[in-house]
Amino acid sequence: MKAALIEAPGPPDVLKISELPMPESKDGWVRIQIKAFGLNRSEMYTRQGHTPNFIYPRVLGIECVGLVDDCPSGRFPVGSQVAAIMGGMGRQFDGGYAEYTSVPERCVIPFTSSLPWEVLGAIPEMFQTANGSLELALELKKDELLLIRGGTSSVGMMATQIAKTMGAFVIATTRNPNKKDALLENGADDVFIDDGNLAQQVRQKYEDGVHKVLELVGTKTLRDSLQCARLQGIVCQTGILGNEWVWKDFEPFLDIPPTVRLTCYGGDSDNLSQELLQRFLDNVAVGAIKVNIDRVFSLNEIADAHAYMESNQAKGKLVVLL
Repeated sequence: MKAALIEAPGPPDVLKISELPMPESKDGWVRIQIKAFGLNRSEMYTRQGHTPNFIYPRVLGIECVGLVDDCPSGRFPVGSQVAAIMGGMGRQFDGGYAEYTSVPERCVIPFTSSLPWEVLGAIPEMFQTANGSLELALELKKDELLLIRGGTSSVGMMATQIAKTMGAFVIATTRNPNKKDALLENGADDVFIDDGNLAQQVRQKYEDGVHKVLELVGTKTLRDSLQCARLQGIVCQTGILGNEWVWKDFEPFLDIPPTVRLTCYGGDSDNLSQELLQRFLDNVAVGAIKVNIDRVFSLNEIADAHAYMESNQAKGKLVVLL
């Protein structure tokens, strides 16, 4: 089978298209014929060498969608549609950057859909992350003010739409003024151009601050994002678009405003049930939710896809279609 193999950390061109043996069938695992997969920034960080205890060579990819090719337990019928996410994919064992992969049954979520594979490929991890951040971490409620910092990322765009279906008022941010219209078209009620001092802008317009903050830029802006939250508000760090892993000189009593709660989200396959995924896919199929796909690549273009992801030009999900 064809796969994108990485043998050492480095720039995008360390991803090499190689011929590898088909994954073996084994009890408790499912072999999937991959039809599409979404790109995730965590895979970029792994490629750059930031994932601890990572063992080379490896096929990256924390998600995929496709058809069951073999399932020794019989739990998932051969030929049925499935998604697979997380659980060690692309890290502890070979992941989705290939024509076939074999994953533990716990990573597999069955579904039924007539949506195009490129649309299906964009959804699993993006939806799981956005939905889990809003429902599980932020406990978002109707009529609350939600600030999404990093609104033009794929998770930010998805979170905006999900939050609107929950009845929230969504404020999205971007550093690029040219992306403002894209955020408004995606459903944001208000947009701020992020100059690094967002708290001052927010407080000028929303004096009491916002109820909830979804922080997708990360520790680079987290201190400022906390100042955007009102009393008893919640700030959830989900992303690290700013490429800084450590919060330097963190002082809890100074950096966290009184009564504001700070949490994080990094969900796994357990946080995406079959029912939840199926309901979301059905909503996409009837046009209730729009999946924002910026570009679709082939597996042979995986290095170009990573370079594009690293350039921060995208306004939506990047997908590889096989």
